[in-house]
Amino acid sequence: MYTSKEKIEQAKKVFKNQGGIMRTSEAIKHGIHPRTLYFMRDHNYLDVLARGVFRLAELEPVDYQDIVTVASKVRSGVICLISALSFHEITTQIPHEVYVAISRKMSYPRLEYPPARFFKFSEKSFKAGVDIHKISGIDVKIYSPEKTIVDCFRYRNKIGMEVAMEALKLWRRKKNANIRNVMEYARICRVYNVIKPYIEATL
Repeated sequence: MYTSKEKIEQAKKVFKNQGGIMRTSEAIKHGIHPRTLYFMRDHNYLDVLARGVFRLAELEPVDYQDIVTVASKVRSGVICLISALSFHEITTQIPHEVYVAISRKMSYPRLEYPPARFFKFSEKSFKAGVDIHKISGIDVKIYSPEKTIVDCFRYRNKIGMEVAMEALKLWRRKKNANIRNVMEYARICRVYNVIKPYIEATL
């Protein structure tokens, strides 16, 4: 199966005009032939986010607009873990999905795109350390750097201990790093004994 470079470039323009993400039906509706669409998928021009949902691969992995979109769809959620680390610039990880905390009382939201991963937090942990940032005119709830670090240690088995340790080291280099806040959140999230040795090692 082959398609011309001209058709690929035209299709890329269509994707960009539509925000970089489209369903198969939307792509066809906007004039992209199925042969071109599947060629682009098979040759890494497009990333598959879900069945029949494609994202232009040359776009940034996950940007603030993705965070804003998820935040506007899941009003009660809070941006957390790797997405929050990236926002606060205390990680070298590149998130390919938006990490969102929700209350244990909530049902898991159903989103096809942007790609999102949800984590259920206890009520105390869910409410602690929430900051509100204005992004593209939208109020977006994001955990503070200190709370995010604690959450990373709490969910170390899911995101990797190395991610949590790197975030702690990068955060400690900042002038406004407040260890007291970290330990307070560690108590709330019941990881005080886990994180304490790593905190002491950075002193």
